[in-house]
Amino acid sequence: MRLLLDTHLLLWAAAGSDRMPLRAYELITDPKNELLFSVASLWEIAIKNGLKRDDFQVDTRLLRRSLLDNGYVELPILSEHAVAIDALPPIHKDPFDRLLVAQATVEGTYLLTDDATIAQYPGPVLTA
Repeated sequence: MRLLLDTHLLLWAAAGSDRMPLRAYELITDPKNELLFSVASLWEIAIKNGLKRDDFQVDTRLLRRSLLDNGYVELPILSEHAVAIDALPPIHKDPFDRLLVAQATVEGTYLLTDDATIAQYPGPVLTA
């Protein structure tokens, strides 16, 4: 199964955080699953790190390198992803989360999230 991790799960996976839900941990550590991260997540982390948000204090360059070194696949942002946002219902105002949902939909992958608001979207969203 192809899994696109939302930004918080990505940070928790990279840090080995005990905040990681058990179901997410099991899916992430299953060698049969292909793990993806979005450029949108790195963009979000960089912005929120610059704003000094406590939950986003990470060097995005090191995070990216670590993810790639650990077998994650980088998912770029394509214009097809951006225009797919238009078809999403107005459930969530966060532009990064909406882009992740659109990417998962376009790419035919599952978005793995622990966010109850994101989980309300129809389509390929798995709740951790």
